[in-house]
This record gives sequence, structure tokens and C-alpha cells, in this order.
Amino acid sequence: MIAIKNIQRVYFIGIGGIGMSAIARYFNENGASVGGYDRTETSLTQQLVTEGMHIHYTDDVQALDREANVVVYTPAIPAGHAELNWYRDHGYTVVKRSDILQAITNEMYAITIAGTHGKTTISTMTAHILRHSGYGCNAFLGGISVNYNRNFWSSDRKVAVIEADEYDRSFLKLNPDIAVLTAMDPDHLDIYGTPEAMEEAFIQYTKNIKPNGTLLAKYGLKRHTDLATPNKITYSLTNNQANIYAVNIRPEAGGYTFDVIEQSWTITDVRLNIGGLHNVENALVAISVAYILGIDTALIKAAVADFKGIRRRFEYVVRKENKIYIDDYAHHPEELRALITSAKALFPGKKCTVVFQPHLFSRTKDLADGFAEVLSLADEVVLLPIYPARELPMEGVTSALIARKMTHTQVQVLEKAALLEWLPAHLSPLLITAGAGDIDLLKEKIKAIVEA
Repeated sequence: MIAIKNIQRVYFIGIGGIGMSAIARYFNENGASVGGYDRTETSLTQQLVTEGMHIHYTDDVQALDREANVVVYTPAIPAGHAELNWYRDHGYTVVKRSDILQAITNEMYAITIAGTHGKTTISTMTAHILRHSGYGCNAFLGGISVNYNRNFWSSDRKVAVIEADEYDRSFLKLNPDIAVLTAMDPDHLDIYGTPEAMEEAFIQYTKNIKPNGTLLAKYGLKRHTDLATPNKITYSLTNNQANIYAVNIRPEAGGYTFDVIEQSWTITDVRLNIGGLHNVENALVAISVAYILGIDTALIKAAVADFKGIRRRFEYVVRKENKIYIDDYAHHPEELRALITSAKALFPGKKCTVVFQPHLFSRTKDLADGFAEVLSLADEVVLLPIYPARELPMEGVTSALIARKMTHTQVQVLEKAALLEWLPAHLSPLLITAGAGDIDLLKEKIKAIVEA
């Protein structure tokens, strides 16, 4: 078992990843020497360098840190990576990111957020409430908080808020005190093989909760009776069969005001200043965690009202009377459904154009019908080519696969350059860009077009 306090010099292979960089920041802020490799320089790696970390961008054994006492790598690193294999061949302690998070959950009071949707938002909301209220926590997030422009912050209080990633079964190593489970919809079938195998993994996640710990689970989850914990609390947006739900939801100025109802307590007139009705449900979870920890309700309300969101999670890039541009990380059909329906509800009557970049050939193949159904909710859709990430192309799997299945919606497939040429003459009052690939690199150029 790794002892976190004994790590004085650590090297990260894939340091620029959103999850890896949070852990790198943790060690850096706790006085360890931190270095690493990543394939490309980004604004995030540049920030890590300014914080004192040493980073290079070529897979070169001459550039690695031979004094490191622990090497951390991401599962996305290819098996033939020269630096990773050099460390293994020379007997270094080489661990996955999940092994470090496991050690942190063992050493701290751990709040982990898992599920195929909402975990980044709930993690960030929860950590923000704990920080804003003065309670304090160590936050390990899968997105950049707009409030703090960071995916990690530290505290002297030995409490950790951790986004629990189901990819590569990483979350099964965690041992939480409070565990959140938002959804068990099929995803990452390249890893799990079948939806049933993925459901089994989420059930196992709930079995890893520490004795006397608590599970916060979405009401109505499939196989909910198999979720293992004596202390299970259910939540729902509006279903009063759940232990916690919202009533009197009022959309106002691109956000919401609502009341939180629990069997033994209520909080009235909570103000959330970000869009997306699903974010009201996400806020219920964060509020519940804070209440379990004993944080005063007035402090909870003030923190929620101050929450400015997460980059690429229903992010208002442009928010004017007749020009709304929203960017979102949504890359699963159910995430797109929540995004599109919430945006159309907040801005009724406005023509809605969605620009979507599918992520992974395998996900596109497995979920093409779902993507087609949900994207058909928009008035107009532009599909970018599939972002491959770690995958090689699959025969017959392109963005056109989705387009052919769509109904009642104007749809076309365009390259990025063609999109930027097409957009000025075809702007809608409500524009949404979505996807987990590199579509966000177009955000500033699209913003300039919308604001012109």
C-alpha cells in the first residue's frame, strides 16, 4: 500500500490530463518535487510549469526523472511508451492514477462521485460549497472550476472530494465515506463489453463504502436493490418518492430558484446561477453532502448562489438577449438530451443549432441510435468528424452513421474549417457546441463569429 506522506519526488506520465494534473497539483502543493511528460503542450500544462513543475513533451528516456520514488501513469498511455517501460524495467514503483486516489481515500474522509453523467459538476459543486463555507476540503476534479480556474485545491482538513472515474474500472479502488452514484447508463463498452458488466462495476463501487458510510444514489436506478449499504439516501429532481427532491423550481435569468425537501429538513429559495435543469438535481446532491457534514444552511445557500459553474458544463460563452452560445462536454446521448432540452426550456422559441463532435469510434458505433434520437431534438445539427482519442478507425463508423439515422432535423457533416466558413451566414439565436474531443479549441473563434 502506498503511503502518500512518504512520496517526496513523483513523476507523471500523462501529466496534462485533467485528472492527472489535479493529483500533480496535490503533491506540488504539499512540498514534493513534481515532473512529468505529456504528448502536447496546453494551457493547463503551461499553468503547471508556472506552479513549479518540470514538464517535457517528447517520449525520451533521457528527459525523465531518474530520482523519482513514485511514477504515476494514466491508462490512456500506450503500452509501447518508452519512458513508462524504462521505469518498469528498472524496478521503479509504477502506479496508476487510481492507486494514488485509493491511498488518498484511505488516509482522508473521502467523498467520491461516480456515475456516467454529472460527476464533474457534482464534484465541483460539492467542493465549492465546502470551500466557500469555510469547511474546507482537498478537491480532485475532472473539470476546471470557473470560480477558481483550477481542478484542484487543498485544505488542512483531511477531507477529499474526488471525481470517481469508471473508465478502466479506476473507481473500484476507492474507499469512500460518502459515495454518490448518479447513473449507470451504458458507456465505455470497449472496456466493459456489456451494459450488464458495467452495472456490476457500479454495484461493486457501492460495496467499497467504508463501514457506517453513506450512499447518495439517484432514485430509480436500475438494480437499485443491489446497491450495497445500510445508509442509502436517494435523490431526484422532482420525484417525491425520493428522500431528497426539489419543489417550486422557478427559471429566472438563465438560472433557477428552488426549494430542497428532505424527510427531516428543508431549505427554501436556493438560487443557482447556472443553466440546465439537470444542474438543479446536481445541486441537490452537493447540498445533501454539505448537510450531512453539518454545514449551516445559510452558508450552503450562499455557496450555491456563488457557484459559477465548470468550464464546458453548460458554459455560457455568450449570453445576450438574442445571442446565446452554450458550450458543453456532453458526449453521451443522455447528456445531450439534458443539455438540449434544458437550453430549449430556458430559451423557448429560439431556433436551436447544435454542433456536435462524436467522441470515440466505439461509442459512436454502440450508441448511434441514441445520438440520432437526441440530436433530432434540435432544429439544426452540424456533425464534426469523430474524435478518435485512443482508438483506431472502425470500418463504416463515421459521423454520417448518426446523420443517416436522424429524423425531422436539418443535419450535415462538416470539417472544422468548413464549419467556421458556414457559421456566419447560418447563426441561430441559440447555438450549442458539444463533445469531449478537441471541439473546445474552436470556442474562441466561434465566440467571435457570434459576437460579430
